[in-house]
Amino acid sequence: MSKIIVSDKSIAVPGETLATGMDILPGAGTYREGEKIVANRLGLAMVDGRTIKLLPLAGRYIPKTGDTIICKVIDVSFSGWRLDTNSAYSAMMSMKDATSEFIQRGANLTQYYDLGDYVVCKIVNVTSQKLIDVSMKGPGLRKLKGGRTIEVDPNKVPRIIGKQGSMVTMIKDATRCSITVGQNGLVWILGDPMSELLAIEAIKKIEKESHLSGLTDKIKEFLEKSIKH
Repeated sequence: MSKIIVSDKSIAVPGETLATGMDILPGAGTYREGEKIVANRLGLAMVDGRTIKLLPLAGRYIPKTGDTIICKVIDVSFSGWRLDTNSAYSAMMSMKDATSEFIQRGANLTQYYDLGDYVVCKIVNVTSQKLIDVSMKGPGLRKLKGGRTIEVDPNKVPRIIGKQGSMVTMIKDATRCSITVGQNGLVWILGDPMSELLAIEAIKKIEKESHLSGLTDKIKEFLEKSIKH
């Protein structure tokens, strides 16, 4: 009995089973493993008759409403801040979206967020002209202090986070680092210097090997070995 497991136009991650049965054919970005059709890259699942294929989501980050991203402050104006979103488009954060505090008109905004500061924010609006508005109001949204920020392929972010945050939690527990993963491919890590380096190594390993199955076990083994040394 053949069955398509993923819904049309949903995002599939490498190693995910998309369909079972011999009546369904593997298209681009998928392969057959016995009775199953499996994703070999991150992509958008498309069901085309009896064929299932994946459209790649490769390339730069494309901002979407609701995404939590890590941004760098690149300009401070009298009415708000302009942020680098690690995409082709910058974002604006107004005074009312920046903090729950009341900011007086004419206040020096650099005392809240200055040039070069990194912040965790949420995209609240993307217009058809790709004008992006972000907010810092919400749980976990904050200015990042200390630590280091690295860049990864935005398409590998779901793999780095893992199902229900399992992968990133494993790295946090093993390295005792604070880690925040932005959906725009920026990752912030804070711990002691050696632990930060180990966390970066683990994240880069996930990025490189994201298409492999059994990745969680491989990363677990890598972390355990590295900590023993």
